[in-house]
Amino acid sequence: MSDLLTSLAGFGAFKVLVVGDFMLDELVHGDASRLSPDAPVPVLTVDRIERTGGGASNVAACLAGLGGLVQCCGVLGGDGAGAHLQKSLEAAGCGIDGIVSDADRPTTVKRNLVGLAQHRHPQKMFRIDIESSAPLSASSMDAVRSRALSLIPTMDAVCIEDYGKGVCTPELCQAVIEAAAAAGIPVLVDPARVDDYARYASATVMTPNRTEALHACASLPGSPTDPAEMAAVLLEAYDLQAIVITLDKYGALLLERGGESVVIPTSERAVYDVTGAGDMVLAAITAARCHNLSWHDAVMLSNAAAGLEVEVFGAHAIPLAQVACEVLRLQSPNTGKIRTRRDLQIELGAHREARHRIVLTNGCFDVIHAGHVAYLRDAREQGDVLVVGINCDEQVHLMKGDGRPVYGLDDRMAILSELACVDYVIAFDEPTADELIVAITPDLYVKGGDYAIEEITEYPLLTERGIECRVLSHRPGLGSTDIVDAVREGRSLPGS
Repeated sequence: MSDLLTSLAGFGAFKVLVVGDFMLDELVHGDASRLSPDAPVPVLTVDRIERTGGGASNVAACLAGLGGLVQCCGVLGGDGAGAHLQKSLEAAGCGIDGIVSDADRPTTVKRNLVGLAQHRHPQKMFRIDIESSAPLSASSMDAVRSRALSLIPTMDAVCIEDYGKGVCTPELCQAVIEAAAAAGIPVLVDPARVDDYARYASATVMTPNRTEALHACASLPGSPTDPAEMAAVLLEAYDLQAIVITLDKYGALLLERGGESVVIPTSERAVYDVTGAGDMVLAAITAARCHNLSWHDAVMLSNAAAGLEVEVFGAHAIPLAQVACEVLRLQSPNTGKIRTRRDLQIELGAHREARHRIVLTNGCFDVIHAGHVAYLRDAREQGDVLVVGINCDEQVHLMKGDGRPVYGLDDRMAILSELACVDYVIAFDEPTADELIVAITPDLYVKGGDYAIEEITEYPLLTERGIECRVLSHRPGLGSTDIVDAVREGRSLPGS
């Protein structure tokens, strides 16, 4: 897993063409606390409508969130839903050069009615589908094929996201796969629930879920039902390099050509909505393979990303920083608040994605007292996340003299970790906090004391980097040195 984190740190831009069924997901939210007087059905009093891209639209948005430069290729209706979806894709940073408008068919819309009753979490009540699964017109299909083939040579990978809405015909899929193979570009497929996967033959990988794989295997020799056997049959029948069968809460089964199948587990989740999980799997595996990760690491990454997806309502793109943070959590589930510098950078990246204000302070924090607690509580109130840097034992000794620190580094870090106002604790060996500031790049740096900002040792660096700096209130007579001296001299502390 540590190699996976290292790989994620090196992620850059990559170019992907997404071909498939572009859909609009609508979540109609409201209160569902009463029944209709004229029928035994709940009444939804609508208070807001949330619209996001679904299907291939969600794959595109997920890829963009992971750093991809995405071009979309498919068909939208000449209607308001289609216009909204095009704007949504562009807002997510996706290109729409491959999108064809067809006024004779509607944009696919999945309208979910979501009710909240008795202050519980939202629950889907009903879904309304507006769609056409009829074959595309010859002119629309020719336009999609032409645009796809013209874009493929400039890509690093091609994704086919098939929801069975008429775009991903056998002819189009095979034309895309053949053109990509000629250009040396991998094709990754999330298949539809169809009886025959021949349309995806010779793709690089397929990512069906267990139910889809079972359906496709029903007509194949032996009609296997075990995931490992299904993977082996599908891999050979359709000449794939690898196959990934997702297994819900059990993770995913991976089979590479020439290898043995392996189940890669995922962690237990509080599942609110599985919408978009398969889209996220395809996007994460694509991003991983574009950065030369192994199939195993690619599936590990997809498990982490899909796990985040099911914990939110509806289909939402999960940013790379948040996925990396989740990978870190899975790797080190019991670290509490103490972090290494690399791990802290990964987690703070997720906080920045969420627009959280990061505050940094540092000190010896030897013999932690009420003054420290008041100061740290004040520091936390300056932002959303408080990081506390703590000097190593050697530096404390150099600053404080013989007999210091009273408490070793591990003890001081453990005590700080128990404070509710502290989010992260990190040790540093350097005489000043300059290197820590460069590594963390906080929004605000604070110190406690009764001196001017310009007297702070790190002030020149903070000014150079445009980082805000504040001096917070100081409590006279409550310093660690005062406490240690009072104990050694057998006298009472101020105020006691």
